[in-house]
Amino acid sequence: MKVVVHQPSYIPWRGYFDQIRRADLFIFYDDVQYDKRGWRNRNQIKTHGGKRWLTIPVHARGAQQGIAIKDIRIDWSRAWNEKHLRALTSTYGKSPCFDAYVSWLDSLYHRRDELLADFTIRLTMDIARRIGIKNTRFMRSSELNGVTGQKTERLLRILQLVGAKHYITGPSARNYIVDERFAAAGITVEFLEYRYPDYPQLFPPFDPFVTILDLMFMVGEDALEYIRVREAETYDAK
Repeated sequence: MKVVVHQPSYIPWRGYFDQIRRADLFIFYDDVQYDKRGWRNRNQIKTHGGKRWLTIPVHARGAQQGIAIKDIRIDWSRAWNEKHLRALTSTYGKSPCFDAYVSWLDSLYHRRDELLADFTIRLTMDIARRIGIKNTRFMRSSELNGVTGQKTERLLRILQLVGAKHYITGPSARNYIVDERFAAAGITVEFLEYRYPDYPQLFPPFDPFVTILDLMFMVGEDALEYIRVREAETYDAK
C-alpha cells in the first residue's frame, strides 16, 4: 500500500495534490507541533500586483506554546473569511473557469469550523475530489493509537500501523530520511521531483508556487492533467 504522511495545509499548491493522487492512503499529520510560519494557515495567490498572502488568523498564544496542529483554534473575530472570498473574487473573477466554483467558494467561506485542521482538512479532501482524485483514502494521524517516538521513529511507527509498503514524500525529505531504517521495516521510499507543465495564468510571468485554486480557476476540469502530465522521477530505498 502506498502511503503519504503530510501536515494539513491551507489550499495547498499542486505538488501536495500530486502526493494525494499517488497515494492509496493519505494521512494528515495533525498531531505534531504547529509551525507558526509554515503553510498550515496560509498560502499565496497571484494577483496583478504580485503574490498576495491569504492567512487564516489563529489564536497565537496557543501556537506559541507548542500546541499540536489539531488543537489550533481559528480566530473568527477578524472576518478573515469574507476578506479571502473578496480577494479570490477580485483576483480571479475574470478567469475562464471561476464561475463554476462561485457557489462552492461561497459555502466554503461561510463555514464556521472552530479548529483550523477541521477547516483545512475538509477543504483539501473536497478539492481532491473536485479535481478528479477519486480513489485515495484519507485519515488523520491523531486517529492512530500507539504512536510513539520522535521524527523518523514516529513516522515509521505510523506507516507500520497502517500497513504501508511504500512511502511517498517530497524531495526535501532526502535530508533526513534514513533509507536503511525504512528498508529494515520493509518499506520502500519514493522521493518526488516536482516537474509539472506550465498552464495559462492571468498575470505573467508564470509562477508555479501558488495555491491549487489558481490552477482550478484557469483550467477547471482539466486541472488534474497539469498535475500528472510529467511523471516525477522516483527513488526506491534499497
